[in-house]
Amino acid sequence: MSAPSVFDDRCCQLGEGPLWHPRRQQLFWFDILENRLHSRQRGEAISWSFDEAVSAAGWISKTELLIASESMLFRFDLVTAERVPVHSLEANNPATRSNDGRADPWGGFWISTMGWQGEAGAGSLYRYYQGVLKKLVSDLSIPNAICFAPDASCAYWVDTTEGQLWRQPLDPVHGWPTGSKQRVIDFAAQGLNPDGAIVDARGDIWSAQWGAGRVVRYSPEGEEQQVITLPTPQTTCPALGGEALDTLYVTTAAQGLEADDGLGGRVFQYPVGIRGQAEHQVRLKDG
Repeated sequence: MSAPSVFDDRCCQLGEGPLWHPRRQQLFWFDILENRLHSRQRGEAISWSFDEAVSAAGWISKTELLIASESMLFRFDLVTAERVPVHSLEANNPATRSNDGRADPWGGFWISTMGWQGEAGAGSLYRYYQGVLKKLVSDLSIPNAICFAPDASCAYWVDTTEGQLWRQPLDPVHGWPTGSKQRVIDFAAQGLNPDGAIVDARGDIWSAQWGAGRVVRYSPEGEEQQVITLPTPQTTCPALGGEALDTLYVTTAAQGLEADDGLGGRVFQYPVGIRGQAEHQVRLKDG
């Protein structure tokens, strides 16, 4: 099979948060350090700039996203660029910013925070649901890899610094965590730094691994199934999109490269022939 190719050649200092919008058939992603949202439409590169760091999004409608920034969650209109605040997010703590996030099967939105330098214990994991933002886990360093099993039985997440992938059972009615988390993969024992992750339609976990230049597919039991190697080391997050949801997109970062390899910070694409889950719709309290 051919190697991954460049989908978008703009250099992101910290490319993150790829989102395949199922209604628009369009990929969105962020450059956290440059305060930008990027996309491509009809073959053309487009972007939006913000006055603070933005890192993750879920889709509300065909024209609106819920975006997480360093101080809030806000609605963003892709047509008019109007921004409407939804909820503050550690707005009184300038030492942190938003990081990884994803909508869950109930229409809630999970979002993590972290210190600007990944300071130990500065980060937390939250869920926004029906108008309420609730802290789920605190004292984290770089919380990442928020994703959900296709049967909605559990969420997954990691603390990149700790290097453990956790499975968190979820209540079937409203999707809140219930019971104890279980460890699925010990990345630290392998010397790996797990970054963003997704779960495909059959339940396999796709993990981008910072510094290793790869995305690895694991079974729900944590067994390695497939390794996809990228031509630049700082891989940050995968997404499955395209018409059949079977094209793997991967964001990367130029930050952290000792020398410019000419490919760091680009978004890559790779046909994997394995169907992903359509991203869940964010359902706000006001509908």
